[in-house]
Amino acid sequence: MTLPPLPRTVIEKPVRAALDEDFGVSGDLTANLLVPEAATGSLVMRAREAGVIAGMQAARLTYALVDPDATFEMVVGDGGHVEAGTIIARVSGPSRSLLSAERVALNFLGRMSGVATLTSRYVEAVEGTSARIAATRKTTPGLRALEKRAVLAGGGYAHRESLAAAIMIKDNHIALAGGVDAALSTVVAQADHMTMVSVEVDTIAQLHRVLPYAPGVVLLDNMGPEVLREAIAVVDDFDGPRPTLEASGGVNLQTVRAIAETGVDVISIGGLTHSAPNFDIGMDAQ
Repeated sequence: MTLPPLPRTVIEKPVRAALDEDFGVSGDLTANLLVPEAATGSLVMRAREAGVIAGMQAARLTYALVDPDATFEMVVGDGGHVEAGTIIARVSGPSRSLLSAERVALNFLGRMSGVATLTSRYVEAVEGTSARIAATRKTTPGLRALEKRAVLAGGGYAHRESLAAAIMIKDNHIALAGGVDAALSTVVAQADHMTMVSVEVDTIAQLHRVLPYAPGVVLLDNMGPEVLREAIAVVDDFDGPRPTLEASGGVNLQTVRAIAETGVDVISIGGLTHSAPNFDIGMDAQ
């Protein structure tokens, strides 16, 4: 699947923030001292492990912002599967700029490729079932758009982009709103008809209570496979609109297959973004 690019306005702010952080108040002291101002060169970015690449837009923009005379050639795009040793990009131009932008570009690529690679492992684990693997809002502050796109690159789904994207009623909303019926009655009466409504339940009794309100999504929280099958049977027997069933909580690479085989529609996993290991990418002189 070819992913459309993110708007530059979305990614420029985090890239500029990363560059400001790395350049400090004096810029790259090492490159400026050791490399002649007029020197030019070329470097290659190489995967040091097998996985899925993501974050190319941020890496390219890093070089563009540091020096418009630097050339960034993408060899492997977001979503590309690579083996260890694969060249994923080439950069050329003023040598000082190539060195100064290196770490920020690699940080974005390593972080996002780590998210994409972990996502791809979950997607592979549920292959053959109808379950989708989805991210959550448990993202790095300021990097949500990039991390969500990395999930897409790994074959997953982005889930809710922000608080404004959908109504998602969780346990604390229910507690502070005065109960399940009070919360759902208010939403049914006042929410825009175009807004998706999701409600979280953690017991079969709660599931019975929410189904008559016809939510678009029911999030089945921290239910094991046996309880999930019971929940699906309740929904199948319900004489009304069938919600999308989303499982969340207690999901890891050892449990995700059994959860998917219960027949849930979506499995949402915060760990895709909050616990993905960095993907090892190196930069070497060509």
